[in-house]
Amino acid sequence: MEIKKIKQLFLVFADILAVNCAFIFTLLLHYEGNIPAAIISIYLSSILVLTVGKLLIYRQFKLYDSLWAYASVEELMKIVLAGVVSNILGTIYLIYMGEQLYFGIYLITMLFEIGIVGCVRFSYRLIRSIKNKRIFNKQGFEKKILIVGSGATATLVASEIKNHALNYGQVVGFIDNDEKKLNKIIAGVKVLGNNYDIGSIVHRFKIDEIIVATPTADPATMRMIVSECKRTNTKVRIVPGIREMIGGQVSLNKIRDVDIEDLLGRDAVNLNVREVVGYIEGKIVMVTGGGGSIGSELCRQIARFNPGKLIILDNYENNAYDIQNELISDYGNKLNLDVIIASVRDRDNIFSIIEINHPDVIFHAAAHKHVPLMERSPKEAIKNNVFGTKNVAEAAHEFGVERFVMISTDKAVNPTNMMGASKRICEMIIQGLAQQSKTKFTAVRFGNVLGSNGSVVPLFKRQIKEGGPVTVTHKEIIRYFMTIPEAAQLVIQSGAIAKGGEIFVLDMGQPVKIYDLAVDLIKLSGLKLNEDIEIEIVGLRPGEKLYEELLMDEEGLTDTPFDKIRIGKPSEIDYALLKKSLDEVRLILKSSDKKDLIGKVQKIVPTYRNCEEVNNETEYKNKLIRIQ
Repeated sequence: MEIKKIKQLFLVFADILAVNCAFIFTLLLHYEGNIPAAIISIYLSSILVLTVGKLLIYRQFKLYDSLWAYASVEELMKIVLAGVVSNILGTIYLIYMGEQLYFGIYLITMLFEIGIVGCVRFSYRLIRSIKNKRIFNKQGFEKKILIVGSGATATLVASEIKNHALNYGQVVGFIDNDEKKLNKIIAGVKVLGNNYDIGSIVHRFKIDEIIVATPTADPATMRMIVSECKRTNTKVRIVPGIREMIGGQVSLNKIRDVDIEDLLGRDAVNLNVREVVGYIEGKIVMVTGGGGSIGSELCRQIARFNPGKLIILDNYENNAYDIQNELISDYGNKLNLDVIIASVRDRDNIFSIIEINHPDVIFHAAAHKHVPLMERSPKEAIKNNVFGTKNVAEAAHEFGVERFVMISTDKAVNPTNMMGASKRICEMIIQGLAQQSKTKFTAVRFGNVLGSNGSVVPLFKRQIKEGGPVTVTHKEIIRYFMTIPEAAQLVIQSGAIAKGGEIFVLDMGQPVKIYDLAVDLIKLSGLKLNEDIEIEIVGLRPGEKLYEELLMDEEGLTDTPFDKIRIGKPSEIDYALLKKSLDEVRLILKSSDKKDLIGKVQKIVPTYRNCEEVNNETEYKNKLIRIQ
């Protein structure tokens, strides 16, 4: 027989005893141990009906379904209500049968019954608590946990840790900025101080782990909390939002490690929904590279705005398949979805696809993005990025696509590598076509996105998990970061305000020193630098700058109605001349001369320079110092 069934039978048997014992104890108390024969007769004639009836009522109140090892106030209320209802109905039954007893007997019987039934059930929790403490004493070990926050999420976490103390340890205290809560006891745990006391409390109580349980905190507050936690060299984890705590139950397995998003504290993007809906709702929208990091997030965001049809175009079937399944799972038949496996390099196929489907809007995210790999294979960067963009853009122009939004990169600004140079040529293609087309061509330029394929953050996390070393290319290297959803939303918003020919530049916030980022992730993992794990400087990779150009310093940058979106000064591009230069590049691609290819690209992009030369310039180093 299952353990659950055995427990239920035990509770039924215990309730039978409770109902009868409560009645007998009350009679003994009322009649001072000398119960009249007439009263005993009433008891014997009615107890079967009363017992069965009360058990059925208990069942209706689900007193046999709860996990009593985790019993709380909600379960206590069920016991009280079940006892009150069952005894009121029992009293009505006895009166109906003509059995008159003193009112006090009914009342005391109810109180005894509720007390016995409650004690039986809450004994599960007591036994579990004693068992856990016994094992801790035997083992002599208990992990000490500090919880930041003392609201609903924090108290749920504290209760769950108590219920699984053997596995998770002991909650030493809460942290909360509300002065009224200081030194108060919440869920059996004391509020020890505010956010600025984290360091001293960790030291005083020898805390082993900090759990941040403030899911409603704004990005600035979260950044401050994580910053205080970093000072402690204690492992830090973060609780997901309260919506994930379904039914008031917490899964401690969902508590995650700190991500770079928590370190950066990026503010949420506020879209102008009316503008976005105006050019997406009911329209045919195509996303090239739709299975990639940015492309797939664009698809997720676009799906929210009810497009007439969403076309995902990608040459890698696995990624396309994954985002297809995700969107089908989320939207079902509500989303008109089509997935096309094709390469943007195949000009004839791209023209055919756009002619047949006639999209209203194209988001062009297909590109090779990894700098060192493109330095090793520069021809592939040109074939995929430059000529792939040219194919899709010219097809959009020929078949009257309303809007064309290309994803660019900060590496296109004064490029020092073939990937950046190829993306700068893509921007030139867009600006050149915009001068002669009814299609609103635009590009959106931004830096690194967190969690994208090849991002440094997953690499660092994997290296920390494996025990190191954590590899950093240069101690002074700096990058700008934003989240994938943030980037995708700003790209979509940029498309809404595009008039044609603009290069939108996204505000990337404050630059991040990669070495410091590695140190922070090590500390927040509860490890000590150079004791538990080391950082190894491996040298700059081919084509890598110490820092990408500050986007906000670009000449001619103007504001838009959106704080995080600026517009770069449009360039006058002679598209006929550009096409002639690209025809010459195509001829060079047929040869194997890498030097000729780089030389030709440098003529098209005069700001394309050797990375070693740039990194060693005094002016460049001075800029780096000012950024830091």
